[in-house]
Order: sequence, then structure tokens, then C-alpha cells
Amino acid sequence: MAPPIVKATVQTAVISAISNLIAQAITAHQSNTSLVIDWIPVFQYALFSLLSTPPNFLWQDYLESTFPAYHMAPTRKAVASASASDEAELDDEAARGRIVEPSLNKRNTAVKTLLDQTAGAAVNTILFSLFIHGIRRGMAHHYAAAGAGAAGVRDGLGFLVGRDAVRYDAVEWASVWAAAKGEFWGLVQAGWRFWPLVSLINFVFLTSVEARSLVGALAGLGWGIYLSLATAQS
Repeated sequence: MAPPIVKATVQTAVISAISNLIAQAITAHQSNTSLVIDWIPVFQYALFSLLSTPPNFLWQDYLESTFPAYHMAPTRKAVASASASDEAELDDEAARGRIVEPSLNKRNTAVKTLLDQTAGAAVNTILFSLFIHGIRRGMAHHYAAAGAGAAGVRDGLGFLVGRDAVRYDAVEWASVWAAAKGEFWGLVQAGWRFWPLVSLINFVFLTSVEARSLVGALAGLGWGIYLSLATAQS
């Protein structure tokens, strides 16, 4: 059985690819044109997820281990029995395993949400922008080749064959950094309208990092569509 971090990574990569395909379909519908799938951005978004999900999984695991969402607290019935000095009732509750129960730690939940939506959001946003703008420039030659009559790179994954899939020397990192800075606050603010609610649902109702990763990935389907549309390559 695959480790949780591997399952989460594969799930997120698949969902990222699907979100980009949906974004392409939306764009085609809005422009009243036939959908011709461009596999290059599908590959780019899936690759980013493959690279970014493992550290994000570890980040969520760190937050949970450092600021546990739940702690064990006496049940109301146990407190009432103790207040009434009802030893028999307390013994009965203990035998039934009802002395303590998980209780939401509101302080830890607030701290985790704050850290996730500030430090986590900032790092993820800047890394996404640097990656996506960098790899687009590194793969721009495929579009030039297709425009010149070469084999259409949009008809399959043939562009991955060979050593020329990404031309790192063609990337002008100064322009990549400028593009990343230019869209940083817009993406962060858009994320703040969406991800805090997802984080609260994860932290309050889900206890395992695996479950949180799945919910985050499903929420990421909608977020991925937004990112694909917001940062679409002209």
C-alpha cells in the first residue's frame, strides 16, 4: 500500500490536470471556439503538483503535530458525576470509556489557520508563480515549432520526448521574478476569499493529514480552475 504522502501527491497531480482541462473547456466555451486540448499546460500544472504536494503534506503534518486540533477533556457527564461525588457513576463511566472525549482546541485551530494562510500562502503563491512563468518560458519553443508547421504539440504528449522538452537556458529569470511579484498580492487575496474556510473545515472536522490532503485536493479543483484562468498564457 502506498504511503499517505504518495497517495496525496498522485491525487493532487491528477486533480490539477483535470482542473486545467476544465479551464481550457471554459475558455473555449466563452470564446465560442472548438475545444482543442493543449497538453503543455496540463503537464505543467500536474508537474507543479508533483513537486509541491510533498512539502505541503509535511507542512500540514508539522502544523497538526505542533498545534493539535483536539485534546482529551472530561465529558459533561463525568464532570457532573464528579461534582456530585457520585463514585459509582464515575466508575460506570470509566468502564464504558466515557470519562474523556476529544475536544476542539480553539486556540490551536486559530493559530494553525493563521500560519497556513500567511506563511503557507505566501510561500506557495510565490513558488507557484516562479514555477509556472519559468516553465512556460522554457517550453515556449514548442509553440513556435507548431506555428512553423512542425508536428502539433497540442495533439498529445510528444513534446516530452527527447532532451528538448524544457529549455532552461531560454528562461529570463528577471522577467519571471517580475511577473511573480506583479501577480502575488492578487493571487494571495483571491486565496484568502477561499482557503481559510477550507482550512477551518480541515482543522475542525478532520483529524488525519491524509483526509485533509484529499479535501484540500478536491477544493483545489476549483482553485486550480481559477489559477488556470487567472494566469492563462495568451
